[in-house]
Amino acid sequence: MTAFNEPAYASGVPAQRRLRWWGAFRTLVTKEVRRFLRIWAQTLLPPVITTTLYLMIFGHLIGRRIGPMGGHEYIAFIVPGLVMLSVITNAYGNVVSSFFAAKMQGFVQELLVAPIPNWLILAGYVAGSVVRALLTAVLVSAVAFALVDFSIAHLGLTLLFAVITAVLFALAGFINAVFANSFDHISIVPTFVLTPLTYLGGVFYSVDLLPPLWRTLSLANPVLYLVDGFRYAILGSSDIPVLNGLALLLVLTTALGGWALWLMQRGVGIKA
Repeated sequence: MTAFNEPAYASGVPAQRRLRWWGAFRTLVTKEVRRFLRIWAQTLLPPVITTTLYLMIFGHLIGRRIGPMGGHEYIAFIVPGLVMLSVITNAYGNVVSSFFAAKMQGFVQELLVAPIPNWLILAGYVAGSVVRALLTAVLVSAVAFALVDFSIAHLGLTLLFAVITAVLFALAGFINAVFANSFDHISIVPTFVLTPLTYLGGVFYSVDLLPPLWRTLSLANPVLYLVDGFRYAILGSSDIPVLNGLALLLVLTTALGGWALWLMQRGVGIKA
């Protein structure tokens, strides 16, 4: 009887652990979602207003003088870039501010001593940021549909690019929060790295318009592949093969995910 009960008991332990892990993960994600929903005027409303201004000024006013670009009306051409811009900034900004605040307030120390693995803590913060990024993308897309006449060419690919991009930049924000020692530090990367990369990443123009030298240099910008692949998913055309962008996205996400988990396991910037 004892020998018969041991396997049943052993098999029940992982189930209990999975249940505990799921509860912890759900709690982390719920906390993150409630946090940004509670301050929706600071988290969800600004991207909608910014996108509306971009579409009205660059799309309707300046776009009429520019003419078609990439085989599409200019205002439709910039829509994918604007949606991707909102995904990048919100996925990054959510986790960098939330995890840094938790680190400064000592909340992370409580998570580290809890009976949950480090990868689950990382997944909880990343998932919360993905929810915010996708919710913002939906709101921005709703504005775009109201102002621009276009349709989504590949819905599945659109969702795939949006989710993986959100995960990638959430991981980047997490790494920034780990190394940051003050609120000034968490604004350095968005100001001096993300902003130049996004605005030079083909959001408002086609790289085919650039001279050969500058086009070659632009190919070193990873955001270009994300924006261009997302443009293909929505409009059905791109300047760069879409598989290149998807492959780069997966490689960078894997690399940053491994780095973020290694930093947590080593306690860099977290453990005293």
